[in-house]
Amino acid sequence: MKSELNLTPHKHKTLPKDRNKLLGNRSMVIWLTGLSGSGKSTIAGILEEKLINDGVLCFVLDGDNLRSRLNKDLGFDDESRRENIRRSGEVARLLADAGVVVITAFISPFRKERSLVRKIVGSKRFNEIYIRCPLQICEKRDVKGLYKKARAGKITRFTGIDSPYEIPESPDLVIDSNKISAEKSAEKIFIYIKDKLEI
Repeated sequence: MKSELNLTPHKHKTLPKDRNKLLGNRSMVIWLTGLSGSGKSTIAGILEEKLINDGVLCFVLDGDNLRSRLNKDLGFDDESRRENIRRSGEVARLLADAGVVVITAFISPFRKERSLVRKIVGSKRFNEIYIRCPLQICEKRDVKGLYKKARAGKITRFTGIDSPYEIPESPDLVIDSNKISAEKSAEKIFIYIKDKLEI
Protein backbone atom coordinates (compact mmCIF):
# COMPACT_ATOMS: atom_id res chain seq x y z
CA MET A 1 0.00 0.00 0.00
CA LYS A 2 1.32 3.42 -0.92
CA SER A 3 1.97 5.76 2.00
CA GLU A 4 0.02 8.51 0.17
CA LEU A 5 -3.20 6.61 0.87
CA ASN A 6 -2.74 7.30 4.60
CA LEU A 7 -2.22 11.03 4.18
CA THR A 8 -4.84 13.70 4.72
CA PRO A 9 -3.42 17.17 4.07
CA HIS A 10 -4.70 19.65 6.64
CA LYS A 11 -6.40 22.76 5.30
CA HIS A 12 -5.65 25.82 7.39
CA LYS A 13 -7.97 28.81 7.61
CA THR A 14 -5.14 31.27 6.93
CA LEU A 15 -4.61 31.52 3.17
CA PRO A 16 -1.77 32.93 1.03
CA LYS A 17 -3.95 35.97 0.27
CA ASP A 18 -4.10 36.71 4.02
CA ARG A 19 -0.30 36.74 4.21
CA ASN A 20 -0.14 38.86 1.06
CA LYS A 21 -2.42 41.39 2.72
CA LEU A 22 -0.23 41.40 5.83
CA LEU A 23 2.92 42.01 3.77
CA GLY A 24 1.29 44.50 1.42
CA ASN A 25 2.03 42.75 -1.88
CA ARG A 26 1.25 39.62 -3.82
CA SER A 27 3.66 36.69 -3.66
CA MET A 28 4.95 35.01 -6.77
CA VAL A 29 7.72 32.90 -8.24
CA ILE A 30 10.18 34.48 -10.65
CA TRP A 31 11.73 31.47 -12.38
CA LEU A 32 15.00 32.36 -14.11
CA THR A 33 16.07 29.68 -16.59
CA GLY A 34 19.02 29.56 -18.95
CA LEU A 35 22.42 28.04 -19.61
CA SER A 36 25.19 27.94 -17.03
CA GLY A 37 27.04 31.23 -17.32
CA SER A 38 24.05 33.16 -18.66
CA GLY A 39 23.96 35.30 -15.52
CA LYS A 40 20.97 33.87 -13.65
CA SER A 41 22.46 33.92 -10.14
CA THR A 42 23.97 37.39 -10.55
CA ILE A 43 20.70 38.82 -11.89
CA ALA A 44 18.73 37.06 -9.13
CA GLY A 45 20.92 38.63 -6.45
CA ILE A 46 20.57 42.13 -7.87
CA LEU A 47 16.80 41.70 -8.26
CA GLU A 48 16.53 40.48 -4.67
CA GLU A 49 18.32 43.62 -3.46
CA LYS A 50 16.01 45.85 -5.53
CA LEU A 51 12.91 44.19 -4.10
CA ILE A 52 14.17 44.33 -0.51
CA ASN A 53 14.96 48.03 -0.94
CA ASP A 54 11.41 48.47 -2.21
CA GLY A 55 10.02 46.83 0.94
CA VAL A 56 9.19 43.46 -0.64
CA LEU A 57 9.99 40.27 1.27
CA CYS A 58 11.82 37.99 -1.15
CA PHE A 59 14.23 35.08 -1.23
CA VAL A 60 16.57 33.57 -3.84
CA LEU A 61 16.58 29.82 -4.43
CA ASP A 62 19.81 29.00 -6.24
CA GLY A 63 20.42 25.68 -7.96
CA ASP A 64 23.88 25.05 -6.51
CA ASN A 65 22.73 26.00 -3.02
CA LEU A 66 19.83 23.54 -3.05
CA ARG A 67 21.99 20.80 -4.56
CA SER A 68 24.54 21.21 -1.76
CA ARG A 69 21.90 20.54 0.92
CA LEU A 70 18.26 19.60 0.21
CA ASN A 71 19.00 17.90 -3.10
CA LYS A 72 22.51 16.62 -2.40
CA ASP A 73 21.32 13.04 -2.88
CA LEU A 74 20.58 13.70 -6.56
CA GLY A 75 22.90 13.19 -9.50
CA PHE A 76 22.88 14.81 -12.94
CA ASP A 77 21.17 12.14 -15.02
CA ASP A 78 17.88 13.21 -16.62
CA GLU A 79 15.75 11.58 -13.91
CA SER A 80 17.71 13.28 -11.10
CA ARG A 81 17.48 16.62 -12.87
CA ARG A 82 13.72 16.26 -13.13
CA GLU A 83 13.44 15.42 -9.43
CA ASN A 84 15.74 18.34 -8.57
CA ILE A 85 13.38 20.75 -10.34
CA ARG A 86 10.25 19.12 -8.91
CA ARG A 87 11.54 19.46 -5.34
CA SER A 88 12.72 23.00 -6.00
CA GLY A 89 9.30 23.85 -7.40
CA GLU A 90 7.62 22.53 -4.25
CA VAL A 91 9.94 24.66 -2.07
CA ALA A 92 9.14 27.69 -4.21
CA ARG A 93 5.42 27.01 -3.80
CA LEU A 94 5.69 26.77 -0.01
CA LEU A 95 7.60 30.05 0.17
CA ALA A 96 5.08 31.74 -2.12
CA ASP A 97 2.26 30.41 0.08
CA ALA A 98 4.05 32.03 3.01
CA GLY A 99 3.83 35.37 1.21
CA VAL A 100 7.40 35.52 -0.10
CA VAL A 101 8.38 36.64 -3.58
CA VAL A 102 10.63 33.80 -4.71
CA ILE A 103 13.41 34.33 -7.23
CA THR A 104 14.98 31.16 -8.58
CA ALA A 105 18.18 30.58 -10.52
CA PHE A 106 18.05 27.11 -12.08
CA ILE A 107 19.24 25.93 -15.46
CA SER A 108 16.06 23.79 -15.50
CA PRO A 109 16.81 22.51 -19.01
CA PHE A 110 13.60 20.61 -19.78
CA ARG A 111 10.32 22.22 -20.85
CA LYS A 112 8.27 19.43 -19.27
CA GLU A 113 9.72 20.11 -15.81
CA ARG A 114 9.30 23.88 -16.11
CA SER A 115 5.69 23.25 -17.09
CA LEU A 116 5.30 21.00 -14.05
CA VAL A 117 6.61 23.76 -11.77
CA ARG A 118 4.10 26.18 -13.31
CA LYS A 119 1.34 23.74 -12.29
CA ILE A 120 2.83 23.24 -8.80
CA VAL A 121 3.12 26.97 -8.13
CA GLY A 122 -0.01 28.01 -10.02
CA SER A 123 0.05 29.74 -13.40
CA LYS A 124 -1.03 33.10 -11.94
CA ARG A 125 1.97 33.17 -9.61
CA PHE A 126 4.58 31.64 -11.93
CA ASN A 127 6.74 33.84 -14.14
CA GLU A 128 9.10 32.00 -16.49
CA ILE A 129 11.94 34.32 -17.46
CA TYR A 130 14.41 33.11 -20.04
CA ILE A 131 17.91 34.47 -19.51
CA ARG A 132 19.03 34.13 -23.10
CA CYS A 133 22.72 34.03 -23.88
CA PRO A 134 24.51 32.22 -26.73
CA LEU A 135 26.42 29.09 -25.73
CA GLN A 136 29.69 30.50 -27.04
CA ILE A 137 29.35 33.54 -24.77
CA CYS A 138 28.46 31.41 -21.73
CA GLU A 139 31.38 29.14 -22.50
CA LYS A 140 33.71 32.11 -22.89
CA ARG A 141 32.64 33.43 -19.48
CA ASP A 142 32.87 29.97 -17.86
CA VAL A 143 32.75 31.56 -14.40
CA LYS A 144 32.84 28.18 -12.65
CA GLY A 145 35.20 26.42 -15.05
CA LEU A 146 32.50 23.85 -15.83
CA TYR A 147 32.53 24.15 -19.62
CA LYS A 148 36.27 23.53 -19.67
CA LYS A 149 35.78 20.39 -17.59
CA ALA A 150 32.89 19.27 -19.81
CA ARG A 151 34.94 19.75 -22.97
CA ALA A 152 37.76 17.74 -21.36
CA GLY A 153 35.35 14.92 -20.51
CA LYS A 154 35.74 15.43 -16.76
CA ILE A 155 32.02 16.27 -16.48
CA THR A 156 29.41 14.34 -18.44
CA ARG A 157 25.76 15.18 -19.15
CA PHE A 158 26.55 18.90 -19.00
CA THR A 159 23.79 21.13 -20.32
CA GLY A 160 24.66 22.72 -23.63
CA ILE A 161 27.53 20.31 -24.33
CA ASP A 162 26.33 16.70 -24.18
CA SER A 163 22.91 17.28 -22.61
CA PRO A 164 20.23 19.46 -24.21
CA TYR A 165 18.76 22.75 -23.08
CA GLU A 166 15.19 23.10 -24.32
CA ILE A 167 14.55 26.77 -25.06
CA PRO A 168 11.29 28.08 -23.55
CA GLU A 169 8.57 28.26 -26.20
CA SER A 170 6.44 30.95 -24.55
CA PRO A 171 8.38 32.57 -21.70
CA ASP A 172 6.76 35.45 -19.83
CA LEU A 173 9.86 37.55 -20.41
CA VAL A 174 13.15 37.18 -22.30
CA ILE A 175 16.34 38.84 -21.09
CA ASP A 176 19.29 38.97 -23.49
CA SER A 177 22.04 38.94 -20.90
CA ASN A 178 24.79 39.13 -23.52
CA LYS A 179 23.44 42.49 -24.72
CA ILE A 180 22.61 44.27 -21.46
CA SER A 181 24.29 44.33 -18.05
CA ALA A 182 23.15 42.29 -15.06
CA GLU A 183 21.94 45.51 -13.43
CA LYS A 184 19.82 46.44 -16.45
CA SER A 185 18.57 42.85 -16.71
CA ALA A 186 17.40 42.93 -13.09
CA GLU A 187 15.81 46.36 -13.62
CA LYS A 188 13.90 45.02 -16.63
CA ILE A 189 12.51 42.15 -14.55
CA PHE A 190 11.72 44.52 -11.67
CA ILE A 191 9.67 46.73 -13.98
CA TYR A 192 7.92 43.69 -15.42
CA ILE A 193 6.77 42.36 -12.03
CA LYS A 194 6.08 45.73 -10.37
CA ASP A 195 2.38 45.88 -11.33
CA LYS A 196 1.94 42.17 -10.60
CA LEU A 197 2.99 42.76 -6.98
CA GLU A 198 0.12 45.13 -6.26
CA ILE A 199 -2.80 43.73 -4.29
